[in-house]
Amino acid sequence: MEQLTATSKTLSECTPEAGRLSTGPGKVRLTADSPFLQSVLKGLCSKSKFLESKYFYDEAGDELFRQIMACPEYYPTDCEHEIFSRQTAYLASALIPDSEDFDVIELGAGDATKSIFLLSEILGRNQKFTYLPVDISSNVINNLQTQLPARLPGLRVTGLNGEYFQMLAKATERPAKRKIVLFLGGNIGNIPYEEARQFCLKMREHLAKGDLVLIGFDLKKDPRVILSAYNDKAGLTRDFNLNLLKRINRELGANFNLDNFSHYPTYDPANGACKSYLVCNISQEVNIAGETIRFRQGETVFMEISQKYTPDQTDELAHQCGFRRSAHFYDSRQWFLDAVWECI
Repeated sequence: MEQLTATSKTLSECTPEAGRLSTGPGKVRLTADSPFLQSVLKGLCSKSKFLESKYFYDEAGDELFRQIMACPEYYPTDCEHEIFSRQTAYLASALIPDSEDFDVIELGAGDATKSIFLLSEILGRNQKFTYLPVDISSNVINNLQTQLPARLPGLRVTGLNGEYFQMLAKATERPAKRKIVLFLGGNIGNIPYEEARQFCLKMREHLAKGDLVLIGFDLKKDPRVILSAYNDKAGLTRDFNLNLLKRINRELGANFNLDNFSHYPTYDPANGACKSYLVCNISQEVNIAGETIRFRQGETVFMEISQKYTPDQTDELAHQCGFRRSAHFYDSRQWFLDAVWECI
């Protein structure tokens, strides 16, 4: 989930097999000050095309995702909301450290509709703490810093706009306090299992012994339930994926025709991988910042993964990454798990 590092390699070094056509002397150079452009061209010049899902979240993407979370097919939000709204006191008891002052750091905070239950409960126990929401969307951070103190008087909020680990490093530079990290919504599923392990290892590097993590996992269940959650009847997930092409058009001067692409989700119940693709409907060429990318009819662009887990897999992940599982919280259908991990 880190931004791609800067490179001096010119885009002309992409191979024709990767789908790039030569554009002559007017080359675009990948630079550190254009990570979005760098990421898009890297993905679309690859032999198997992809786009990084972290760029879904512009203002329009934020709004579409809020609508997705509210649609009837998308169960993860309801499941985790049930855990936070009905088991709030138990969650707080499992998380509140014995120190007088601590930080609650939420990675990918979104609109904090679930964590607000926990924050309210902790405030009600007269605990002294600071809430540090982390999000790549500046729109999200601005809204949280404005709205949360009004809804929860007395709440100290310090928003952090940027990449997870850059902001987590910044948060842990604060005076020595116990840290409680929230990583909710099944967001750990947005990367394949091995990358999730590397993610958790890196998260552990930023934390100290005794710090706590509350991490949400979407669990394996009826494949039909899972697949319909990523192929809702209203077409919101389709629009969410296509919105990234709109953003590329707007911000990078591309000329994607959205009608030439279809949204296609898949789910493999054996390995728990739910994946979303855009499928090219016709052979075409798309210009992006002076570069021309060739798409074949039927070619796919991988957009995101939503990995599903078993409870045993989550415990094994904790063990491999320097944590000890201290509590499990399930919704009533046991479709979703919020696990409390302690750093050891």
